[in-house]
Amino acid sequence: MTMRTRTLGSTGPQVSAIGLGCMGMSALYGDADRAESIATIHAALEADVTLLDTGDFYGMGHNEMLIGEALRTAPAARREQALTSVKFGALRDPDGGWSGYDGRPAAVKNFAAYSLQRLGVDHIDVYRIARLDPAVPIEETVGAIAELIEKGYVRHVGLSEVGAETIRRAAATAPVSDLQIEYSLISRGIEDEILPTTRELGISVTAYGVLSRGLISGHFTRDRQLAANDFRAHSPRFQGENLRHNLNLVEALRKIAEQKGVSVAQIAIAWVLSRGAQHNNDIVPLVGARTRERLAESLGALDVTLEPADLAAIEDAVPADAAAGERYPAALMSQVER
Repeated sequence: MTMRTRTLGSTGPQVSAIGLGCMGMSALYGDADRAESIATIHAALEADVTLLDTGDFYGMGHNEMLIGEALRTAPAARREQALTSVKFGALRDPDGGWSGYDGRPAAVKNFAAYSLQRLGVDHIDVYRIARLDPAVPIEETVGAIAELIEKGYVRHVGLSEVGAETIRRAAATAPVSDLQIEYSLISRGIEDEILPTTRELGISVTAYGVLSRGLISGHFTRDRQLAANDFRAHSPRFQGENLRHNLNLVEALRKIAEQKGVSVAQIAIAWVLSRGAQHNNDIVPLVGARTRERLAESLGALDVTLEPADLAAIEDAVPADAAAGERYPAALMSQVER
């Protein structure tokens, strides 16, 4: 496997064609192994994965400190090539509850100060509010990031989970490198309006949830028991009849993967990569691998070539809107701008 690169938008940095989403190493997917997490980050860097994605609220700072430790203990050359993508603004309580989002300029700068310290870096490469704060115009939030860029603490403005109008308003305020948003074979809602908007404006997409939180990885089984602190235990797509229906889609996808001699995860990631191939490679999948084994499998997607016949077969097996259940519980879906 030879790592390819892609550029985030018309103004952003050059990054690896696949990025590493680090959230699951600290939160929302049950307990994680700290030593294996750090080893996985090191393995990603050794494989020329340069984009490390996190959020300051993942484990209430734990994930940033984990990445900071991994960077400190990585070879200097690998550490220097790493690019950090950080989401901010989510408000949590000690019980792990969610209390909304804060996009006020003073809060933006406060969040950044803490992230820089926890990560152990002198700048953040891409900085973005995790969700739109409905009480604060996006122009004010993006303007605060632009001020951090002027002072050298941030390099690029990113967005996360916002709609077309907000994207336009943000881009009119400052150059935007990328929009981070869920995109996978079973989460294709961005194709109608959001993708055309980002492409018009020269903004890339960093796609998270490309394996739908493991649901379409080929490794999830119907009888799997999820811990109470695992987000998926409460996710509509992992419940009852929804889960049965969605795993049937995975089995249809597995047949195509087996014919190609690849894994289900690899063909699902390769499909996301293919969606940007004809548009200046403007989609960068983020894989949420928590172990070196899963990372190696995910990176194998770079060697998968999908011919037109393969893409047609995939579309037949997993049509758009084929998934059963929303991608978040109702309370969290209400916080996603549509």
